[in-house]
Amino acid sequence: MKHDSDPEATGEPSTASDEAVRAWLVERTYSDDEQNIIILVYATPDGRRYFRKERALTSFTNDVRETTAAVDVPPNNLGEVTDPDERERYATEAARMAETYDPADTI
Repeated sequence: MKHDSDPEATGEPSTASDEAVRAWLVERTYSDDEQNIIILVYATPDGRRYFRKERALTSFTNDVRETTAAVDVPPNNLGEVTDPDERERYATEAARMAETYDPADTI
């Protein structure tokens, strides 16, 4: 028997698949193509999915450039890591970050 709080009972779509996924900082590089761009790559603990974030150094109005150890990303904003070596590297680094830092820690 379905209850009123059950999404199927009310006709509302389930949001379980829409819940944010935690991804850990695994790479920070400077763009070769454009000056003053920092590329941050966050990956899921298994290294299979990633989130890429670009920041322009000139967009900062003060000296604080906070980059957190982890971010929570909607699943539809995550890409797939297809290279097995990169996947392993991301998984290793994500595990190291998760053991060393709290998600909100500034790196």
